[in-house]
Amino acid sequence: MGDLFDKDDEQPMSAGGGRPLADRLRPQRLSEVVGQDHLTGPDGVLTRMIRSGSLGSLIFWGPPGTGKTTVARLLSGETSMAFEQISAIFSGVADLKKVFEAARLRRAQGRQTLLFVDEIHRFNRAQQDSFLPVMEDGTVILIGATTENPSFELNAALLSRARVLVFHSLDAASIEQLLSRAEAAEQRPIPLDEEARAVLVRMADGDGRAALTLAEEIWRAAREGEIFNAEALQQVVQRRAPIYDKGQDGHYNLISALHKSVRGSDPDAALYYLARMLDAGEDPLYLGRRLVRMAVEDIGLADPQALVIANAAKDAYDYLGSPEGELALAQACVYLATAPKSNAVYTALKAAMAAAKEHGSLLPPRHILNAPTRLMKETGYGAGYQYDHDMPDAFSGQDYFPEAMGRKTFYDPPERGFEREIRKRLEYWAKLRKERSGEDHQP
Repeated sequence: MGDLFDKDDEQPMSAGGGRPLADRLRPQRLSEVVGQDHLTGPDGVLTRMIRSGSLGSLIFWGPPGTGKTTVARLLSGETSMAFEQISAIFSGVADLKKVFEAARLRRAQGRQTLLFVDEIHRFNRAQQDSFLPVMEDGTVILIGATTENPSFELNAALLSRARVLVFHSLDAASIEQLLSRAEAAEQRPIPLDEEARAVLVRMADGDGRAALTLAEEIWRAAREGEIFNAEALQQVVQRRAPIYDKGQDGHYNLISALHKSVRGSDPDAALYYLARMLDAGEDPLYLGRRLVRMAVEDIGLADPQALVIANAAKDAYDYLGSPEGELALAQACVYLATAPKSNAVYTALKAAMAAAKEHGSLLPPRHILNAPTRLMKETGYGAGYQYDHDMPDAFSGQDYFPEAMGRKTFYDPPERGFEREIRKRLEYWAKLRKERSGEDHQP
């Protein structure tokens, strides 16, 4: 493959021939990179590194089309290092060994190697470990590019030897800047009206390469003098699917946003993220299951109907399918977001689980144990048990905790929603317990 930065003045600049527009418009200097001023601007991190003459191994983390590969290539030019590029998708251990050996030979001749590894998260743990020796002895300066969260996908040992730099999705102004560069290179405007141009920017979804590819498609499709409106634009280029991998960061970011919007009692934001996930092709039954989880984790007994409604919505989608069933999910989403919130049961269960592990296999008090045999009766099983329904207020006030453990309080309902009523009941029973057993206990 030829150098992506080779200039070829004889190549035709028309959209219909030669190299793709996105390739031809690759920046030739760091200062030309769009949308990453925090890295490549006058006071950017990379600019400062180059100015200081000290460049260490780096991990570039960001969405597709934000300039990770381009910046890596430009760094090799700025530092006069030899540039090697491999992709974790197509490379294995044998390929790495060849690259490392070539880098050692260069180092012996006094020249360092900048090794750019695209999709570095696709290397397994053992393959990632193979980089450690050549990073430590300075054989290579590693720049790894990933679209996935390095904290989850890369070895801790590798991360400890490299600095993570975050590339941002391009904002609307940056996409517009790229489109203007494309028009200058093509010496003609993109044939879109104002509204359609704004739609094109949104379709790019923060991906500069996608924006230029879409512009190229529009030039190919337009007849002489034709100007596309928003509706015609969508017919010409169809629509670009949102960046969303159901097994990766996009999935977890959006479900986290949905869950936190519900927890934060913001039904509009919750509906937005629900719609984002449905639009991206998420399994609606997965969303239904997550709504059920939100009902028990963040609402609980503050509104006991929340779980009923979330379960009903999941079942309704299962029964109706799409698109009608999606309305049931939306209804549950709004209900949960507007319900009073409580994690008291969630917190109580965690505390009870911790106590169960801490105290081990303690025997419950003998008076609440059944005694089906004579031996068990003789050893005190069931002795002194008071049947609550035969007691005043149907409450005996007995202690049910193991004697060696003593009474504990795990559930502490807040003064919100239905749990306000539950708290009154607990306080009433605590008062009766104290009166009837002499136990000094507060709920």
